[in-house]
Amino acid sequence: MAPSDRDDADRTHPADTLRTARPARRDLLRMGGGTLAATGLAGLGGLALTGCSGTGADGGGGGKGDPEKGRITVWSWQGPAAELKALIPDFNKTHPGIQVTVEDIGNPAIWEKITAGLAAGGQGLADVLHIGVDYLPGYVERFPGGLADLAPLGATAYRDAFAAGLWGTVSPDGKRVDALPWEANSAGFYYRADLFEKAGVDAEALQTWDETIEAGKTLKAKTGAHLLGLDKPASQPDAANFFQMLLQLQGAFYFDQDGRITLASPEAVKAMTLIKTMNDAGLVSDLSGGWNALMSSLKKGTNAVLPWPTWFGGIIEEQVPGESGKWKVRLPPAVRRGGPTAATVNSTHLAVAGSSRHQAAAWTFVEHVLTRPASQVRIYRGKGIAPALMKAYDDSVFHEPSAFFGGQKKGEIFLAALKAPSPPVNYTSDYARALKLVTDAQSRVLLKGADPAAVLRDAAAELARQTGRKAAE
Repeated sequence: MAPSDRDDADRTHPADTLRTARPARRDLLRMGGGTLAATGLAGLGGLALTGCSGTGADGGGGGKGDPEKGRITVWSWQGPAAELKALIPDFNKTHPGIQVTVEDIGNPAIWEKITAGLAAGGQGLADVLHIGVDYLPGYVERFPGGLADLAPLGATAYRDAFAAGLWGTVSPDGKRVDALPWEANSAGFYYRADLFEKAGVDAEALQTWDETIEAGKTLKAKTGAHLLGLDKPASQPDAANFFQMLLQLQGAFYFDQDGRITLASPEAVKAMTLIKTMNDAGLVSDLSGGWNALMSSLKKGTNAVLPWPTWFGGIIEEQVPGESGKWKVRLPPAVRRGGPTAATVNSTHLAVAGSSRHQAAAWTFVEHVLTRPASQVRIYRGKGIAPALMKAYDDSVFHEPSAFFGGQKKGEIFLAALKAPSPPVNYTSDYARALKLVTDAQSRVLLKGADPAAVLRDAAAELARQTGRKAAE
């Protein structure tokens, strides 16, 4: 899920292809729950190669080089790029022989630029690439060797340093390491505490989404507010974020770890059935129109709950500062009683181009940024980007009470989620295709009352036809 840039507000995130003006924090949602724009990975194999202007790598076969000497270029976007630039003076105190240039490529421009460079054998690519969790598998699968293996450079020393489940996303086979995790956003349940109090509902006591639906009926009757909002016609590619969160709360996704299709699994049907039940009860407002519609509903108080990841708390504070003290946050209710309430829904990573002639120097920079708590704490203080590095959470900034959220220690709530067991998520190179089919299925459920099991079976069958993948048994 991003995710993150307080200057304008990732997405992490995938929906960054949808509009050009959005809060920067949203840029990191690329990161995912990230969800990615359906026009992104789906076109990895057929992008026209019109050249790439990156300046970091010289192309060719690559090579490790000197770990303390070289000129490297880093590609990122908006807020994250600004934070990387801010770390350079500190980095050069201990590594004066490495000259670092950070380029803000923009989001979504960075995805096409990386794709073009990889398809051209690495020509024109930067040395260090900022990549969302939903794009990483596609790059690795479609362009073998396009990203350097970080294991020989020392990455395996950090196998246990990051939030649960993330190592499996960057090192699926447990040997090769394609990138290091940067940001980790957990599923959240932001809610208007004043509305719940007015309705006489204890939001903290809600253990399951079935209970939450019943609470939503009381909320609607006594306050007029909907429980939550969804982009019903799927006007934007990230319209299935909530469905995806419900899946991950069950330890499931669109594909299993072997890449088999799980769109018609019992977990998927349960998730879509919950959405249909909410909608049939009149508890779901329509957020068609994307980010602007979401911001408008936030300011109007249309919905009592915003089931968004870690990074979204900063957006709420920025957009409705006058509602300080009226908001609270918790982890989402479980889908099934006693089930998980924690899920890492999006993340971003730093990778090194396989074509870079300065891989060792590039790794030195990546290591400085992502494995030093001081670096991650500085980035968090600057842009609110939640680190995947668990040691960073020893800093007091993650344990301070928030006046806006009624004195809650918001950082500790999400830290508990990152500490919880979490399976790796296999996005595969066909995530964009799966996402499009899921959003279409969800729209049929929300707008036409279609049967969840039936539309998901159809989606799974179509995905198998498009990709040649088998369905999980």
